[in-house]
Amino acid sequence: MKTLNWMLRREFWEHKGSLFWAPVVVAAILLFITAASAGYGMLAHNVNVETMVNGRQVHITSFREMPAVMQQGVAQVAANSYLAAAAPLFFMMAFTVFFYCLSALYDERRDRSVLFWKSLPMSDQMTVLSKVLTAAVVAPVITMVTALVMSLALLLIMGAYLAFNGVNLFGLLLATPALYLAPLFLIGILPVYVLWALPTIGWLLMVSSWAKSKVFLWAIGVPLIALVIVKWVDFLITGNQGMNAGLTYFAKEVVNRGLGGLVPGIWFAFSDHTVTMRPGEHGVELGTVFMQSWHTLAAPGVWIGAAVGVAMIFVAIRMRRWRDEG
Repeated sequence: MKTLNWMLRREFWEHKGSLFWAPVVVAAILLFITAASAGYGMLAHNVNVETMVNGRQVHITSFREMPAVMQQGVAQVAANSYLAAAAPLFFMMAFTVFFYCLSALYDERRDRSVLFWKSLPMSDQMTVLSKVLTAAVVAPVITMVTALVMSLALLLIMGAYLAFNGVNLFGLLLATPALYLAPLFLIGILPVYVLWALPTIGWLLMVSSWAKSKVFLWAIGVPLIALVIVKWVDFLITGNQGMNAGLTYFAKEVVNRGLGGLVPGIWFAFSDHTVTMRPGEHGVELGTVFMQSWHTLAAPGVWIGAAVGVAMIFVAIRMRRWRDEG
């Protein structure tokens, strides 16, 4: 365990720019742009809202005229949805982890540093496992913490803007349970993400372990070429009758899932249940997203994909053991 801990630190030190500084810098830019835009909007434009209060229509022209019921609703929406502001960070993480996995085993063969690492008392299993944990756990956790800090800072700035305009929502926000539950729900989705990401992580590490060059083209080209071949065979057998069920399954479960498993929330596209990410009356409730995410694990395809991902990781371990050429 101590060896694995140091190997995880090594991965973090070697890729600190993409794993840590990239999300921090992007979060700072998002915070600045969002806060500046919201501040300008509040200061430069008047409020013009029609709402129902105690059964009668009320026209609001300033923040100070906002009734207590409406203030409570705004606080509820903010507490439920404040983490949504950090959504771009998670999509950026998917690209970062994608290229990290592609280069994880290829770069050490290209610069022949694999010979140095193999001279140390570190097994191939432990080395590849550290890279899997970095991609599946370390990178998402860093992004989650960064997203939480950025979202809370934005919430604080927005609350200060409203307080400057005569509406103090801090008391209502602090009294809303969703404010404290949202980070717990976000952390609770991590095991779901790991299971859905395993096929993509396994595929990319396997390609990284054997490709002699152009790993990106191998990783993307092989599934797409396979899809074209399957489509051509299907056309020769059935004629031009549209995409049959078998081809649809291959495109969705093999190609899309194999290449897109690192995108958070990808499981909603494969769910048999009706899942909606549209804001409701109280915003995007992360508790509902949490439950819907775990419900997707009831499908056997999730576990089959995870098993295939583990098998490809095992192949990557074996390939690293024998392929140490530059």
